[in-house]
Amino acid sequence: MSTPTTSRGTRAALALTAVVGSAALAALPLTPASAAPGDGLAVQYRTSASGATADQSEPWLKVRNTGSTAVDLSQVKVRYYFKADSPTATYRFACSWAVKGCSVITGTFGTPARPTATADRYLEIGFTPAAGTLAPGADTGDMQLRFHRTDWQTLTQGDDYSFGGAQTSYADWARVTARIAGTTVWGTAPTGDEPTDPPTPTDPPTDPPAGGATLFDDFSYTSHTDPALASHGWSVRSNSGGPGVPGATWDPSKVTFATQNGTTVMNLETSSAGTGATTTHTEVLTKATKFRNGTYAARVKFSDAPKYGPDGDRVVQTFFTINDLKAPMADDYAEYDFEYLPNGGWGEPAHILYTTSWETYNPDPWQAVNQHSESRTSFAGWHDLVVTIDNSRITYYVDGAVFGTHDAAYLPERPMSINFNQWLIDLNGQPSTAPRAYDQQVDYVLHVKDQVLTPAQVTARLAALRAAGTTFVDEVPAS
Repeated sequence: MSTPTTSRGTRAALALTAVVGSAALAALPLTPASAAPGDGLAVQYRTSASGATADQSEPWLKVRNTGSTAVDLSQVKVRYYFKADSPTATYRFACSWAVKGCSVITGTFGTPARPTATADRYLEIGFTPAAGTLAPGADTGDMQLRFHRTDWQTLTQGDDYSFGGAQTSYADWARVTARIAGTTVWGTAPTGDEPTDPPTPTDPPTDPPAGGATLFDDFSYTSHTDPALASHGWSVRSNSGGPGVPGATWDPSKVTFATQNGTTVMNLETSSAGTGATTTHTEVLTKATKFRNGTYAARVKFSDAPKYGPDGDRVVQTFFTINDLKAPMADDYAEYDFEYLPNGGWGEPAHILYTTSWETYNPDPWQAVNQHSESRTSFAGWHDLVVTIDNSRITYYVDGAVFGTHDAAYLPERPMSINFNQWLIDLNGQPSTAPRAYDQQVDYVLHVKDQVLTPAQVTARLAALRAAGTTFVDEVPAS
């Protein structure tokens, strides 16, 4: 394929397909943070759909803090394990009601590393930063959750590992697990998803680790034709093809640079007048595919409203890494996305932010193997986006808080490029022929090879680079 983005394929099914199939000091290994010694949780469960078959499964949950310290709920993941009705069945999560509010609860489907006869999928419940903390002895209150097949066919739940048809009132339920910062603190996982021993706790470093081959760009350019942009390894897309509106063009001239508050930002403009011929998309990507494990960070400004014209288009605003799909369902494909949809799309009616880790896909007929996390709230404005990839997991952060943690099954096998783009899924969200345009802005991008940095360490590394007057550096060797 002529550009990595063409491998992204048609994403109309992405929101409905969660999974189908499957700093630290420089000398320290790439390991995530562990739960503190005083942390502890218990999970209570009941169901309001007690039959062996049902239109939808309804695991209602409460999470209680049994430890001696407050727990940041954004670090908590609860897993409910079940058996899929078929290898290709896909599911959708919903929250009917919750004491803390459904807007702070996320639901992600995944696949255990070693599926069993009663657990070849799981529903992972997480919390956004807005959920706050859970004091010792306190619980989340009622969370009335449910999931169903995306085709709304009757599902079988009597053979699900975590299901308890007799549990019609809340009680502690060990067949649901709870993790804090990746460490299991409650429940018994099925054989295929046992936790590994947690790493020995260490005092978190406050200074960014030294070393680590670094790519940093402050996007201090004059225009898309600035010779430095190309010499620094960036390509501004101009070739045709997907994703997005058929017949649209990828217009390099719509990638511009301006100074805001003393720093240069890159602006990607996407516009349309209601037809493919009048629609322009934008993308900037590294020419090299040499990035794999380590830390990726960018400060990105998402927008909910157009800069001019009528609103409503199904816009996708992104920061991601990717390599090419060499064949349908090739297992060495990799892609890690931040994708913000201010006006919905892919079955969503309104704004939603996805983070998605891809193992592979088949463009025709559509089949996807990925894991995603989501938040259905507005993310208009500037946000610090960080994704770390080590030898055991992928962790996404938004504004310093964990947004989603994805499994080892989705780790990259080959190096990738680093990309930003903005495009329209289709023209159905706004049928008007009135001209309109949307902006996505980028302040900087940073990659540190083979080192996992916390968001605080990213901030410190950025401050050090800017204090030294560095606007661009690329130390990452060719793959």
